[in-house]
Amino acid sequence: MSEGSTPASGDEAVVPEEVAIEMVEQAPAAPFGILEAREAVPAIAPAPALRAIETMTTVVSSPEGIALVETTRVQVAPSPGAAPAVVAPRPTALKRPARAASPSSAPPMRRTDPSRFGRIDADGTVWLSTPAGDVAVGNWAAGTAEEGLAFFGRKYDDILVEVDLAAHRLKEGRGLDTAPTAVSHAREALAAPAFLGDVVELARACDEVEALMASARADREAARARQREEALAAREAIVVEAESLAESTAWKVTGERFTALLDAWKAAPRIDRQREQALWKRFSSARTGFDRRRRQHFAARESERKEALSAKESLIREAEKLSTSREWAETTRAYRSLMDRWKAAPRGSRQDEDRLWTRFRAAQDAFFASRDAVNAERDVEHRANLERKEALVVEAEALLPILDVAAAKRTLRSVQERWEGIGHVPRSDKERIERRLRVVEDAVRQADERRWAASDPARRARAEDTAERFRTALARA
Repeated sequence: MSEGSTPASGDEAVVPEEVAIEMVEQAPAAPFGILEAREAVPAIAPAPALRAIETMTTVVSSPEGIALVETTRVQVAPSPGAAPAVVAPRPTALKRPARAASPSSAPPMRRTDPSRFGRIDADGTVWLSTPAGDVAVGNWAAGTAEEGLAFFGRKYDDILVEVDLAAHRLKEGRGLDTAPTAVSHAREALAAPAFLGDVVELARACDEVEALMASARADREAARARQREEALAAREAIVVEAESLAESTAWKVTGERFTALLDAWKAAPRIDRQREQALWKRFSSARTGFDRRRRQHFAARESERKEALSAKESLIREAEKLSTSREWAETTRAYRSLMDRWKAAPRGSRQDEDRLWTRFRAAQDAFFASRDAVNAERDVEHRANLERKEALVVEAEALLPILDVAAAKRTLRSVQERWEGIGHVPRSDKERIERRLRVVEDAVRQADERRWAASDPARRARAEDTAERFRTALARA
């Protein structure tokens, strides 16, 4: 009966409606389901039934991979007296195909000629050819023998493409977790076949996938071993550095580094519990030792700070008591002694030192300011004395150079007597004015010594005696 034709009699009414049912499966997204062993196709009963006219499987390529599309054309034979009906497609059959993976991530789909690996007898029994002999795998009564062969051949192709996809993914370094499911499905299908295809090739494909799985497992275990070794090396490096810092005295920098090492330890990959605990014990010991030494250091520093604070506050109290003294010379010596003791005292913190030194210096400054004020008043009184002594110095300097020693001595003696009667001069001018007078005094003394040496009888006699001996020696020669 041709498509679209009507029956010649009322024995069988065939609706000329054709419905395309698309069964879409995305190969990379999920493995194919397990095929039931010896799936039997029910025979057409006199009651209304579907009759397959044509079933076709196509491969749809997309930028993301491949998908298998199965299309079946059917006709509906209703019961007598019933109105013609059209079989509505299932909602799942009309769903939009899912996006497939990239073509490079899926292997090319292999096609099998089912007629090479089996047959369908006239009674509809489907036979699979195996190395052990022919095996009945189902029954076909829904169409021609060619349609039955194609139907059972597609079942084989579905299983094979699942195994091929698993092998392809394993070769790309992925899919180790899903490959066992594909092989299990294929092994179960081989144990209870419900397809037509090359069982030897399918078994070989399963063997290949299992070999790839074994290799992938070995590679994964090796990678995990490397990761464990790298993780161990990373933690050991942290521990070694921590131990090298345990005796450091760079408290701030080392403390910050220990914090960074602790963060690195927390972020490092985990290793086996026993070795991790052993390494942590070493790390913790180094860190704890450094922290203990740092606490001891700063505790000692605090003790020294308190000692320095106490010592220097005592010096400050002494300095403050002396700040109102009017014993200028004695108090000045006392302040020098306090300064020496201040320098020898232990040092506190910079903040404490600055604060204490300000107080100590304030006490000193108060005393010396008072002394300088008194000296300034005295300097005003002594200014007239300075003018008188400067006049005496000019009178004494007029004796230079010494021509008459006796007269110079008399004049100098008169200057000295008047000098002593004048009194003090300003402190800032005392050394200068006295130095000028000493120059004249030294010149007069030296001139007097030369005059005396020239007029001394004893020296003259010794000189004449020496000259006489010299002349006698020359005469004898």
